[in-house]
Amino acid sequence: MSKFEESLSTGKHKLLQSLVGNWEGVTKTWFEPGKLADESPMKGTIRSVLGGRFIMHEYKGSMDGKPYEGITTFGYELGEDRFHASYIDSFHYGASIMLLNGVPGSEKLSVLGSYSYKVSPEEVQHWGWRIEIDIVDSDNVIITIFNITPTGEEAKGVETVYKRVK
Repeated sequence: MSKFEESLSTGKHKLLQSLVGNWEGVTKTWFEPGKLADESPMKGTIRSVLGGRFIMHEYKGSMDGKPYEGITTFGYELGEDRFHASYIDSFHYGASIMLLNGVPGSEKLSVLGSYSYKVSPEEVQHWGWRIEIDIVDSDNVIITIFNITPTGEEAKGVETVYKRVK
């Protein structure tokens, strides 16, 4: 049995595959720490791609009554012993693709990426964006996105509480 087949059977790839299905829930968004900006319904589908090597989370929701959608792919790289992800959406990140990496050896399904924010023509700030998936049980998942300031302060930016649709 290959390392990938073993991971798919008992390891991190099996963990990713446990998320495959249809999900519904509520997404909360904060633009400032502790100040809720929006709370809206969210629907998502997580599917297995490329023979179980990755999962793809496709979701649709709204912000202030305006629709948005996104796609996040997650994978686990056996050689580096860490999760990876790519993130695109029509609200938070515009027309860019964010690449995110986990901490080698971590058991947590958590990945960290970064983006730039142009404050003025002369000043660009570099921010962090961490996605964490907490598998509460087989039918309940919490996806939390933390925004990290250029000085390293971390605050919850988005939280989706999902329930599996059967």
